[in-house]
Amino acid sequence: MKVKARLMDKGDVERALKRMAHEVVEDAKGLEGLMLVGIQRRGVYLARRLRDLILQFEGAKVPCGELDITLYRDDLTMLSDQPIVRSTSMPEDPTGKRMVLVDDVIYTGRTGRAALDAVMDLGRPARIRLAVLIDRGHRELPIQPDFVGKNVPTSRSEVVEVRLEEIDGKDEVVICDRD
Repeated sequence: MKVKARLMDKGDVERALKRMAHEVVEDAKGLEGLMLVGIQRRGVYLARRLRDLILQFEGAKVPCGELDITLYRDDLTMLSDQPIVRSTSMPEDPTGKRMVLVDDVIYTGRTGRAALDAVMDLGRPARIRLAVLIDRGHRELPIQPDFVGKNVPTSRSEVVEVRLEEIDGKDEVVICDRD
């Protein structure tokens, strides 16, 4: 896809994540029982970065897991005949924890719904919050993030791509026209 606009560069992504890390700690009112869980795929790397920033700011390591929601999606048959299932790994039982689900982009809210279903099959957290780097609007379900790196008004004909060093070789957020 052809890049239409660059929304965030490496520095913008770093600043947004630093702010979000502070907001997560402030909202949690302490780190006891806090758990970060990244939604596969880019959410996993963003959760790890938030964990590392919290360690840097607070001197305490927050447990960090990863969650695959592929089989919980309501559009699974529309995505592929052979969906790619990635790993789910919790550092500890989520029951009673104050969990922050982390994803790269929120759009319709369907990924968030699938993530909630997946988490509930693993345990019953005391509380679940949602952190996203980009909120592009166009919700179809009543799911809103608690922590947002950047709100970006988009049209449905556009695609927001979060590119991360760990996967894509550089940090940036771009907007493209849907092919």
